[in-house]
Parts: sequence; structure tokens; C-alpha cells
Amino acid sequence: MTQEQDKYLVEKYPLIFMDRYGDMKKTAMVWGFEHGSGWFHIIDKLCSCIQNYIDNNKKPQIVATQVKEKFGSLRFYFSGGDNLIDGMVWMAEHLSYYSCEDCGTTNKVGHTKGWIYTLCEECSIERNLQNWSLDER
Repeated sequence: MTQEQDKYLVEKYPLIFMDRYGDMKKTAMVWGFEHGSGWFHIIDKLCSCIQNYIDNNKKPQIVATQVKEKFGSLRFYFSGGDNLIDGMVWMAEHLSYYSCEDCGTTNKVGHTKGWIYTLCEECSIERNLQNWSLDER
């Protein structure tokens, strides 16, 4: 993710990302968002839904502890929350598996073998990946 996107999310959701520049012994958010720019909009919408739910239902604040790519999809780790927030995060993580990590498109998205990346056909060509294949849906 770009520095501008990182800064935008941290400023827009200061309570969720309050540990963004925290102590590396306490949070992995110190390393920032560890994935491509294509998932920026998924995280933005996820955080908007979570913060809206917290604010309008007097729920305890959640705090992100790590946001990264793992096994070709988004992982959003946090402390606090309830079953509804868990469901929101599950949905965002699931959507990422069908969205290009680099550009965000959902057209012609596939996965690599070995180290798994979720990329569209165009981005896999730009990366010169030989082990990419289009998902069969």
C-alpha cells in the first residue's frame, strides 16, 4: 500500500489504527499495511462499517493489531469486537481473495502457485509471473 493510502486510513480511523506507530513489542501495526494497494478500498469500507457500528451502538472500540496479506488474501487482526465485527472482517477477507491485490479489479482474477498472490491477468503479466492461473468459477 502506498504511504498516502496508509496515512489516509490512519487519519480517517484514528481509533482503529491508534497503534500504527506503536511499540513493536506490543503491535505488528508498527510495520504498516503489509499488502498491495488494490485492497485499500476494502479496508476503507471495512473500517467505515466497523467504526459506524461501534459509534452508533455504544460498543467497545476495536484496535487493529496487524493488517497484511497471507495465503493470497487479506488478514485483518484486531483486539476487541463482537460477532458482528468478526463477520465484517470475515467478509472483507473473503472479498480480497477475489480482488487483485495490486489494482483492486475483480476482472480475470487468479492466483499463483507456491507463494500465493491474488492478481488480475494484467498485473500478473506486469509482474512477469509464470505460475499464475485464472480461477475457474
